[in-house]
Amino acid sequence: MNSIQDSILLALQLVAHADTELWHIVGLSLRVSSTACAIGAVIGLCLGAWLAVARFPGHRAAVWLVNTLLALPSVVVGLVVYLLLSRSGPLGAMGILFTPGAMMIAQSILVVPLIAALARRLVIEAAEEGGDQLRSLGAGPFQGALLLLVHERFGVLTVLLTAFGRAVSEVGAVMIVGGNIEGFTRVMTTAIALETSKGDLPLALGLGLVLLGVVGLVNLVVAAVQARTALGRVAFA
Repeated sequence: MNSIQDSILLALQLVAHADTELWHIVGLSLRVSSTACAIGAVIGLCLGAWLAVARFPGHRAAVWLVNTLLALPSVVVGLVVYLLLSRSGPLGAMGILFTPGAMMIAQSILVVPLIAALARRLVIEAAEEGGDQLRSLGAGPFQGALLLLVHERFGVLTVLLTAFGRAVSEVGAVMIVGGNIEGFTRVMTTAIALETSKGDLPLALGLGLVLLGVVGLVNLVVAAVQARTALGRVAFA
């Protein structure tokens, strides 16, 4: 390319003309990240609800561990999953290393602490308002925590969208366990890194624009959900 302007123009053309390679990469990225968030949601919401109400020796240490894992580098997650799924690893017989399945596992592990930590805070705050009522109706601690999450569905949606934003913009873990194989495990973040190193700026810029659009849309929905939640609480008050 002769100039940055030329690269940007070609990138816009790739997006506008529905370039097959570009949109295949985008589709795989969204599929991997959404599946990972669905798996992470089941584990993370239950874990967060349990940590909010459970009392056992080492409870503070468990909460500390979950909060610490919020800053867990994605490359460390990728390394751990790689070791588990490699031929010499304990799960090597599954044969899913360098497949979208391995990428989903890595991203699931990455978002579970985020979902669990935010869900725990959500339950604690909601319990201050409705916890006594649920206990008076006979709900057990864990059952009551899950019911509070159902009641705070907009808050839960915000948590899940935040987790999705982290998953879809992550590069380290999926690069390690997916291998960045063209047409099979190449997602937006890994493709941007590869195409930039190759000098194919139009495709990298096109994917970057789509990724920014996805993350921007997620943040816009999060803001809308938070605004609706705030209005609902004001009306209820």
